[in-house]
Amino acid sequence: MTRRDAAVPFRTFILKVANRCNIDCDYCFVFNSKDQSARRLPARMSPDVVRAAARRIAEHAEAHDLAAVHVVLHGGEPLLAGVGHVEETLRTVRDAVPAATEVLFEVQTNATLLSEPWLDLFERYGAVVGVSIDGPPAANDRHRLTRHGRSSSTATVRGIQLLRTRPHLFAGLLAVVDLANDPVEVHDYLASFEPPVIDFGFPHGTHDDPPPRGDPGRPEYGIWMSQVYDAWLGRPEWRHSVRMLEDIVALSSGVRGSVETLGLAPPTSVVIESDGGIEGVDTLRSVAEGASLLGLDVFADSFDTAVHSPSLRHRALPGTSALAAQCRGCELVEVCGGGYLPHRFSTAHGYRNPSVYCADLAYLIRYVQSSLRRHGWTQTAPAPAGG
Repeated sequence: MTRRDAAVPFRTFILKVANRCNIDCDYCFVFNSKDQSARRLPARMSPDVVRAAARRIAEHAEAHDLAAVHVVLHGGEPLLAGVGHVEETLRTVRDAVPAATEVLFEVQTNATLLSEPWLDLFERYGAVVGVSIDGPPAANDRHRLTRHGRSSSTATVRGIQLLRTRPHLFAGLLAVVDLANDPVEVHDYLASFEPPVIDFGFPHGTHDDPPPRGDPGRPEYGIWMSQVYDAWLGRPEWRHSVRMLEDIVALSSGVRGSVETLGLAPPTSVVIESDGGIEGVDTLRSVAEGASLLGLDVFADSFDTAVHSPSLRHRALPGTSALAAQCRGCELVEVCGGGYLPHRFSTAHGYRNPSVYCADLAYLIRYVQSSLRRHGWTQTAPAPAGG
């Protein structure tokens, strides 16, 4: 079997249905990063692009006999596309995909525009809703203000509370770590909404433009997340998962799932822009202008073409072969996977660097593994790196 034949198909398709936003997060990789191309893209994905994307998703699902595909409506703020347009998008995709393939819809939103009609629509299509919020108002509003410089917290919390009236539609909360915030306070505030999942992410940074730190000599982000870990385990009534921490536990135990930010399994997500352009990892916009582009679109190109794109070779190479030498020799590489791709970048060496969060990930992984051992966990040998 050739490497081309062995390429892993896409299973998650991220549709940028709206390429504008009603809040102005200062860390946003779409509108406030090195790549400003989103501002020149159509504000809304047209029906023609939706139909072409749906055909390509169906084609890919049939070619690879996929039991399910995950379709995520994203932006910008996807609810700016309007209820009617989003309903047409959901219907077009579901109707196009073969009956043998289940379509799992998700919407990632700031929740400020959520209403009963939106929830009625999501109910009809089984679309679950993830909400972005960074913590209590003082924490959230440090970075997530409206375009008029006002707080977005009240509107987001109102949307979350409305979503909680239909808990089966609540996918979870997404928060960006800010070292200025108290980790326990942030975790407990987010947990008070009873989400099924809390997903913490580190702010995007590269070796040329590293993330903010108080003391560059300390693994401050790892320490911050270790305090979240203690808070999460400290109260037995908590029923939610914390994705980063559960991923570390799973990967430490030999699981090699498709996790974009950790582990060595090939990523299985792809982005379709509002103009129909196909991108591999849109967070690469935080790296440089054009870093996320593949030169492909859903009108002319299949997703199989994207899977084999030379621009994705740094994602598709087996095992540790795409990583820096320092990572290949590290005992934790099966878990951290060298870190998230955008966080490895430097102008001098491209993506063959350890992550800018290398020390943070190492601290956090060892902290979690040490805790597990205290509770009787025995580490399972991970699958071979090239497997």
